[in-house]
Amino acid sequence: MRFIPNAITIFRIVVTPLVIVFLFRETMWSHSLAFALFILGALSDFADGYIARALEMNSRLGRLLDPIADKVLVLGTFVALALLYPQQVPWWAVGIIALRDVLVTVLRMVAESSGRALRTIRTAKAKTALQLIFLGLFLLLLVLSHISSTAPLASELLGGWFMYGLMILLVAVTSLTGLLYFQPRNWVK
Repeated sequence: MRFIPNAITIFRIVVTPLVIVFLFRETMWSHSLAFALFILGALSDFADGYIARALEMNSRLGRLLDPIADKVLVLGTFVALALLYPQQVPWWAVGIIALRDVLVTVLRMVAESSGRALRTIRTAKAKTALQLIFLGLFLLLLVLSHISSTAPLASELLGGWFMYGLMILLVAVTSLTGLLYFQPRNWVK
């Protein structure tokens, strides 16, 4: 039973390359599979933590793997979308999101090396949820762009200012949560 939360976390890492491969095939079925696998990966982010808390299974490996799995799924999908759809998911935005994650990870390592911990702030959890929602919506719109009855609206939402505007908002929220980690009150013993 102790391995279940960590196995769910590892699933999130393993599923990411499949999401990326299916995104590059650009057919309705491959986009549908990418969307379904991404949603399973996103749900696993909530499931592993819930199960670990419910069964009181808090492990050092789990605390290490969970944020890595989040970053692999989110950044892997962002990079794939930036390659395929740079107008809606520009490289500069993906770079800011990645830089924030690197800085917080380094800050976390510095805290641990000094015998302290960097607590996860609630807004960072909300940031991860917003990123997952944005990516899930983007993938859903890709699927809908293959269906004749929904293609015009999906294409308009993908190609217009809607997704780009959401991306700008997401970059702002991501940057803000990164800055909040530098407050001394987030360092705990």
